[in-house]
Amino acid sequence: MSRAGRRAERLADAADARLPVLEGGALLRKAFPEHWSFLLGEIALYSLLVLILTGVWLTFFFQPEMREVVYDGPYAPLRGVLMSAAFDSTLRISFDVRGGLLMRQAHHWAALVFVAAIGLHMLRIFFTGAFRRPRELNWAIGLTLFVLALAEGFAGYSLPDDLLSGTGLRIAQGIMLSLPVVGTYVAFFVFGGQYPGHDIITRLYPMHILLLPGALIALVTVHLMLVFHLKHTQWRGPGRTQRNVLGKPLFPHFTALSAGLSLTISGVLVLLSGLAQINPIWNYGPYRPDVVSTGSQPDWYVGFLEGALRLVPPWETDVAGHILMWNVLLPAVVLPGLLFTVLYAYPFVEQRLTGEWHREQHLCDRPRERPVRTGLGVAGTVFYAVLLLAGGNDIIAQTFRISLDALTWTLRVALVVAPVLAFLLTRWVCGALTAAECERLAEGVPTGDIRQSLTGGYGSDHEPVEEFRPGAPRRPLTGSRTGTPDRTHHAPEHPDR
Repeated sequence: MSRAGRRAERLADAADARLPVLEGGALLRKAFPEHWSFLLGEIALYSLLVLILTGVWLTFFFQPEMREVVYDGPYAPLRGVLMSAAFDSTLRISFDVRGGLLMRQAHHWAALVFVAAIGLHMLRIFFTGAFRRPRELNWAIGLTLFVLALAEGFAGYSLPDDLLSGTGLRIAQGIMLSLPVVGTYVAFFVFGGQYPGHDIITRLYPMHILLLPGALIALVTVHLMLVFHLKHTQWRGPGRTQRNVLGKPLFPHFTALSAGLSLTISGVLVLLSGLAQINPIWNYGPYRPDVVSTGSQPDWYVGFLEGALRLVPPWETDVAGHILMWNVLLPAVVLPGLLFTVLYAYPFVEQRLTGEWHREQHLCDRPRERPVRTGLGVAGTVFYAVLLLAGGNDIIAQTFRISLDALTWTLRVALVVAPVLAFLLTRWVCGALTAAECERLAEGVPTGDIRQSLTGGYGSDHEPVEEFRPGAPRRPLTGSRTGTPDRTHHAPEHPDR
């Protein structure tokens, strides 16, 4: 070996003694399955990156203070108006700082895309059963990321101290007051005194730029480490088993794909920021406790809480001189608590009921093969959709010229009935799709040619199926009359049927 070769070998040995250099080759060869649904998590990750970059830029110009100032900037309709320093600095970012409005809107659009991508990613994991052993912890981490993203979005939404975000803070204060016994103390502590207080913005600001982002980044890091440590889930298909993963290697194929996706997401967010106006706070004006902006609507990710508050009747109970506000406590505290408790517990409950808790699952289920789980997921989505519609019931009633009371009662009934109907319909559709697939595999695909038999009857010619969707079985299904897949070859046993 030459002197240069020996020097390179010693350098490699020295580096490997301190860093996992030689083990990195296996990491670079890690396979990632090829399917668009596996990129939803990537969208969330790169939206978070845009959020961090634009958020760091905005911190140089935003003033998180509630001291009152008189606006004298370029926006003429608000000149001479008394407002908080937070609202004043937000206006200056929008109108005085070069590129400020673009960065503000990019930050807001990235927040919406981030939460949406996490939600869609969680739905993909739920419907395909990717939360099962050994990935229960990663499911819990992803769900916690979603909760933190909601809190982070609400905190950032409230910082400008405009009339719209102030209305949201007023609702948050009402939710705090609904807590039995401790509600008054909690609200007094959070707002730094009697509402609206003088400390809420200065307390939300470090949470928004430090505590919550730090928790998000830490959980994302742990989430990615677990993704690399555990085998990636994949659709069933030729050569795919519980023991391997087929797909593109991390480097260079998946790295190039992921880099292109990151640039695409950044470009789309910047394009949206330049073309689609969002959160024009100058139209709302500074917050005043005695004013509520007409048609106030929160960002979509907290709209379900608004809808729940609007649908619950005005129930109150007087207990020893203390008023329990059930119309606020139930929809804004109890309902979200139950919802996320069920989501955290679901992987463990399902695996116990189906008997899958004792073995690892690395192959994705197709939703049609799990009619009960799919029905529950669709029912939950419909439940959320009804609450989201209820959050804008005043706008809907005004737009379509219908009675607000009639619409509210319709949505109350739909909140109970629609999820049940969605569950039953989804389960039936899953069975019908499986039966149709059974028939298609058994008889083949029609060619369009018509034959006449010796007896005078007519029938169409068929040819074997050659195109298959991801995870679809590739030979005639056997099992029940509804088309249960051949469990010995295509899928693990599905007891939830």
